[in-house]
Amino acid sequence: MIIVSYDISNNKKRAKFNKYIRKFGHMLQYSVYEIENSERILNNIVTDLNNKWLKIFDQTDSVYIFRMSASCKIDKYGYSKNEDSDLLIVK
Repeated sequence: MIIVSYDISNNKKRAKFNKYIRKFGHMLQYSVYEIENSERILNNIVTDLNNKWLKIFDQTDSVYIFRMSASCKIDKYGYSKNEDSDLLIVK
């Protein structure tokens, strides 16, 4: 699993980056996305960050990429604890 978190001060720039990053994963919370652990996807994001987004960002903007290993323990509470469980509805 890859977690991408960002803090972008400009509303227009933040909306553009949000639209870009949600193509790769799903939102966990505002400005925090979970992305499938794929080297190809990660390389695409890093390449785009270096070639496109760094030209647009200023000193107040930041993006964090967390590469989670299979041995990482993740505790979930509230609604989030249901996200990984399978749901079976029988009528």
